[in-house]
Amino acid sequence: MPRYLIAVVIFFLSLSAIRADIWSEVEHGYADNNGTKIHYATTGTGPLVIMIHGFPDFWYSWRHQMEGLRGEYKVVAIDQRGYNLSDQPEGDENYAMPNMVSDLAAVIQHFGKEKAIIVGHDWGGVVAWSLAFARPDLVDKLVILNLPHPNGLAKVQRTSSKARANTNYAQVFREGKPNDPDIFFGGPMNAQSLSGWVSDPEARKRYINAFEKSDFNAMLAYYKQNYPGPPDANAPQPPPAPILNFPVLIFHGLKDTALSSDALNNTWDWINADLTIVTAPDAAHFVQQDAAELVTTTMRWWLNARK
Repeated sequence: MPRYLIAVVIFFLSLSAIRADIWSEVEHGYADNNGTKIHYATTGTGPLVIMIHGFPDFWYSWRHQMEGLRGEYKVVAIDQRGYNLSDQPEGDENYAMPNMVSDLAAVIQHFGKEKAIIVGHDWGGVVAWSLAFARPDLVDKLVILNLPHPNGLAKVQRTSSKARANTNYAQVFREGKPNDPDIFFGGPMNAQSLSGWVSDPEARKRYINAFEKSDFNAMLAYYKQNYPGPPDANAPQPPPAPILNFPVLIFHGLKDTALSSDALNNTWDWINADLTIVTAPDAAHFVQQDAAELVTTTMRWWLNARK
């Protein structure tokens, strides 16, 4: 093949690789929740899907799923308050769970819909479960990644010393400050350390940039306001979460060192609709990236089967 043809082929292959990244193809906007602006990136047309990232992350976490779903769905990936381009109100109280739930309600209203398909990972999973319990009228279907049902998590924390040890970092976050030299798993909290889990070097640059725009106090406030303290055998147990009456899909990366898959047990007892649990044996906590193809294709199949 002539050299100029080889160069042309390489050029177009590079264009294809660029196009495969959703970064340059999304539209950006803001939903307003009583003066707090929630940034989102969106693509596609169809039923509304709202995707909620966890810690430490931002909307770009969902790039593979946005690419895979946008042909049939209106996919909206938000930056949670405190992160990247969303507002970062001062004061830990602004990160209590009712505020994040109302952020989602504002996003759904912003797009003129009565309800949406809700997808959440990690703290985004906590927010997604919380919306489902507090405002089930807003939820069409629920997709959760590496954040088992709160009833299961509470049980494992009560009964397993290993599970408590694996989540000790959360107690450190509850009690510490961003400038503590050992706050982040024994080291400092900065944009570089927060993005250390990102394996793709190009994606990591975008994460560093996003975290440089974020509020580290806000990140810890999620834990300070919403994460329970150490288990107390003498304290009364909280009431179980309400039964859900819409379909639920759960993904769990089995190499997650913080959130035990044991917490998935009995999830079926708390959902009065069809429940699908998909495990990814080689994926860790960020299953939407570690097992991107499995998550994307399964999510698309599952949603399409329930239209």
